[in-house]
Amino acid sequence: MNDAIIIDDNRSTADALQQMLTVLDIPARVAYGASPAMSLLGGFTPRLILLDINMPGVDGLEVLAYLRREPRLIPVPVVVITSDDQPETRTRVMKGGANAMIIKPATLESLEENLKKIGVIK
Repeated sequence: MNDAIIIDDNRSTADALQQMLTVLDIPARVAYGASPAMSLLGGFTPRLILLDINMPGVDGLEVLAYLRREPRLIPVPVVVITSDDQPETRTRVMKGGANAMIIKPATLESLEENLKKIGVIK
């Protein structure tokens, strides 16, 4: 099974998410921003993507749009993890093709619950 990818420009958040996935037995690679993520995704199909929205330059909604246009990546579950709890953001994220959305700070429990809901883990 392929690794997951965590895309977040905040290193401490990304590293914490990586540790949580490790606890859930999901190996993960980290991309600290959209550009490193695009490089990583060029030759790799992950089993799961955790995606931040508010990143400098290319934001997470643009990354999500790319993920949902790229045939190889369309089936990959995407969980958006963001501090933006506005209803319009949730609407844009879900309409954009995300499978779930978690408001930061993510907890192991919220991550596990959402990954179970979307069928990534049992």
